[in-house]
Amino acid sequence: MKKRQLIALLLTLAMVLSVLAGCGKSEKPAETTQAAQPGETTQAAQPQETTPAAVEKYGPIYDEWSEMTDDELYELAKKEGGEINIYATSSKMLKAQEPFEEMFPGLKVNILDMDQDEVLEKCRLEADSNNIMGDVLQAKDVNGSVFFEFYEDGYCSAFYPKDICEKIDPELLRFGYPLYASQSFWYYNTEAFPDGQPVHSWWEIIEKNEDGTQKYRLFTKEIGTETAYLSLFASFIVNADQMEQSYKDTYGKDLEYTYDASKFDFDVPANNAGIEYLWRFSQMQMTFIGDGDELVLAVHNSTADDPALALASGGKIGNRDESGYNIAWLTNLTPYTGLENCEYMYVVEGCAHPAGARLFIRFITGGADGKSGGLKPFSKEGNWMVRSDVECDWNPATLEECGAIESNLEAIYNEFIHTQNMWTYWLYQNPNIK
Repeated sequence: MKKRQLIALLLTLAMVLSVLAGCGKSEKPAETTQAAQPGETTQAAQPQETTPAAVEKYGPIYDEWSEMTDDELYELAKKEGGEINIYATSSKMLKAQEPFEEMFPGLKVNILDMDQDEVLEKCRLEADSNNIMGDVLQAKDVNGSVFFEFYEDGYCSAFYPKDICEKIDPELLRFGYPLYASQSFWYYNTEAFPDGQPVHSWWEIIEKNEDGTQKYRLFTKEIGTETAYLSLFASFIVNADQMEQSYKDTYGKDLEYTYDASKFDFDVPANNAGIEYLWRFSQMQMTFIGDGDELVLAVHNSTADDPALALASGGKIGNRDESGYNIAWLTNLTPYTGLENCEYMYVVEGCAHPAGARLFIRFITGGADGKSGGLKPFSKEGNWMVRSDVECDWNPATLEECGAIESNLEAIYNEFIHTQNMWTYWLYQNPNIK
């Protein structure tokens, strides 16, 4: 049992004993029972907060909050007072402030745009110091660290509005309540390859010519420091049988294993096609660029005689229209193109505005009918809405049609640190990396 969960249980026991003694006080000032005036609904009418890990590990988890409508939450939120603080990892969230306040007069929101690490650290520090200021946090969970190290430890909880969740694939609700989904793509130059994408398998990306030179120049962010990309490579290790079959389908022969795992102080499975791919990729000549726009620019500047591929977020396709880049996604790679990564919305545990937080989350994810306007800032090519009643006509195909698979965050979380250690060790053996 984790330390924080033990503390939570001890606090719960103390509260029970306190109630038996006739004290009856709550540890959350914002939800303390107040005497009702005639005709008034007090904060005592609010559903009780529950730590998700104490109820059930995976979602969707429905409670009294889940059944509440926008109108019901609005009435409760007006009584909470103060500003609803949103800790966001996207500047696009700022565009939701004015529409939300117009739709719900009398409510104020304060949106702070920060990096994900800053959002999570701020949430942790506030909870540990018993000075909780945030109400809602947005975070992308690509390797399970948010779920297993924040959600499960009780720093935040997932609000599952039942009427909206009925329009979302239940598998996407296992690790939180999603705002939208996206994935990373390899980009190629459409002018250099006018007949279509030159690569159809992950193995072809690292292919070499007969003289031993690389077929493609490779551009990417440093895999070991990019959680999303490293999670993708960890998924290859989890899905080793698919990687092995992809190699055989591509080249018509069995994969030869060449990696040496004897230097690691943890057990590395033998003949794992995902690990073999990690090893081979780590020894390629690569150019690391931290900015996604510069990554796709490198592809745009490449030629048929010196072709390049770049791994970047799907949203960087916008440079095709905005800047005239000759770029396109590589889709339907075998065994799969990428992982369906979700941006999640969480309620900060013990926040001062539990009703307002949930009302904002309903709004930002489209409201009851998907037409609240909250999704508008995120509706661009490279982002996919997860609701079945919201059309993503800005994308040429669905994520599934592009070759994405749903991410098994639990399996990736368990494999992530080993993947990172292997990558880092092997990368520094690469004579092409200085």
